Amino acid sequence: MSLRLDPDDLDFRTAVAWRRRHVPEDQLRKFEGYVAEIFSAFGLDLNTAGTEDTPQRFIRAMFDATEGYEGDPKLLTAFETECRGEPDCRLSQVVEGPIPFFALCEHHALPFHGRAYVGYIAHEHIIGLSKLTRLVRLFAKRFTVQERIGQQIIDTLEAMLQPHGVAVYLDAHHLCTQMRGVRETQPLTRTTFWRGAYANDPELRSEFLAICGVRH
Repeated sequence: MSLRLDPDDLDFRTAVAWRRRHVPEDQLRKFEGYVAEIFSAFGLDLNTAGTEDTPQRFIRAMFDATEGYEGDPKLLTAFETECRGEPDCRLSQVVEGPIPFFALCEHHALPFHGRAYVGYIAHEHIIGLSKLTRLVRLFAKRFTVQERIGQQIIDTLEAMLQPHGVAVYLDAHHLCTQMRGVRETQPLTRTTFWRGAYANDPELRSEFLAICGVRH
């Protein structure tokens, strides 16, 4: 049996509630003009067949890449657990991954991309597996930082399901360190987040990280 979550019980205004963004066309035209001025000043010739529409495409691409701010109403449904109170319920993990994601760093508006693994130990409710992918991409498709994505995923899952534990592992390549600054060639940033049983049980953490393919 499915359970329809009550948006009033969670901070869905900043998490998963659907709220379509609207930017008037005249404002979009204005933004395209600003971008055209910047790109031209930096050296791009906008008077070719391939580049004349680049400012417009850039603005549209940025809008699409940040659609996570609109939320996702499909995340509002959970289901009763299949565990039925068995003794091993508190140890049975559900792990989804790798989940590819792309995000824009809020510091430089340059992309970072990587993989996410999300695990939880159900209590009274479970969530559809595809929803875990939706949850990752909901928070990734914003101006953000890697640490915040993991924190938002774990906070939202905990609030939605009240599970025995939640774990999130992210690894990502950040173009802000590859295209500028120190210009590292193969940087990989890893972050982990633990809640509940995972925070208290090193064996559960080890099992989760082994599933993620992480040596520790």
